Amino acid sequence: MPELPEVEALRVFLTEHLAEARIARVLPVAISVLKTYDPPLGALEGRPVTGVARHGKFLDLDLDGLHLVTHLARAGWLHWKDRLPDGPPKPGKGPLALRVALDDGRGFDLTEAGTQKRLAVYVVHDPQDVPGIARLGPDPLAEDFDEAAFAALLKDERRRIKGALRDQSLIAGIGNAYSDEILHVARMSPYKIAGRLTEDERHTLYEAMRGTLAEAVERSRGVAAGRLKSEKKSGLRVHGRTGEACPVCGDTIREVSFSDSSLQYCPRCQTGGKPLADRRLSRLLK
Repeated sequence: MPELPEVEALRVFLTEHLAEARIARVLPVAISVLKTYDPPLGALEGRPVTGVARHGKFLDLDLDGLHLVTHLARAGWLHWKDRLPDGPPKPGKGPLALRVALDDGRGFDLTEAGTQKRLAVYVVHDPQDVPGIARLGPDPLAEDFDEAAFAALLKDERRRIKGALRDQSLIAGIGNAYSDEILHVARMSPYKIAGRLTEDERHTLYEAMRGTLAEAVERSRGVAAGRLKSEKKSGLRVHGRTGEACPVCGDTIREVSFSDSSLQYCPRCQTGGKPLADRRLSRLLK
C-alpha cells in the first residue's frame, strides 16, 4: 500500500509534470472506482491544474476550484504516460481503473491489482467533503506536530502501539509497512500499550517516526512514479523481510499474521529476544 512517503513523492512528481497542464478527459474504466457523482467527471474537462496536495494517503489535484481526490488503497498505483494510447480505454478485467488525459496527449492511469477493489476517486468542491480526509489526524511531518502534540495523542490510548500508529484518525499517513519500520528503529515491541509508554519511550518513538518518514521521503525524491514501489521495498529493513537477517543485530526477522495483514519485527531489537505469539485471528489491528 502506498503510504505517506510514496504519496508525497507522487505529489512532487505530479506538481512538476502537471505545471500549466489542462484536463482533457477523465475516463473511468472500473465503475466501482468513482465514489461521487456530483459534480460529474465531465465538469473537470478543460480545467487547468492549479495545484497538487497530499492529505495523509490521499492525493488531491486542484483543478481551478474542483478537486480530483484519489486514495490508492492497498493495491492501487499511478502510472504516468508521456503519450497516452490513442482511443478510449476498453472496460475489462484488467487492472486499469481510471485514465486522466491532458490536452497535450500526456496523462496518467490509475490501476488496481487483485480482486479487492478499494481504489477510490472523488470529485468534490472541498477536500474536506471526502469522509476519509475529514477524519484524518495530524500529519506526522507537519512543522507544528511536535512532541507535546504526539504525547497528547497517545496519553489515553489503550491500544497496542502498532494499531495506534496505523489509525488514520489518530496520525495521518502511516500504514502497515512504515509502522513496522518505525517500531524497529525505536527498538519497541508492536504489542506495547500506547498510553503506557514512558516519557523516554515516547521521545524515542517520536524521533523514530519523524526520522523514518523523512528519510523515506528524501529517498523517494526525484524517483519516477513507476519506480516508487521498488524504491520503497528496497529501503525497508524489517517489513516484508520475514526470515531474513536483521540489518542491525543479525537476528532472524519474524512475523505475526492476522486475518488480513501481518507485521514483521526483530526479536532481539524489539522484544528482548522473545518471539511474539502469532494469533492469526487476533484483533490487534482492527
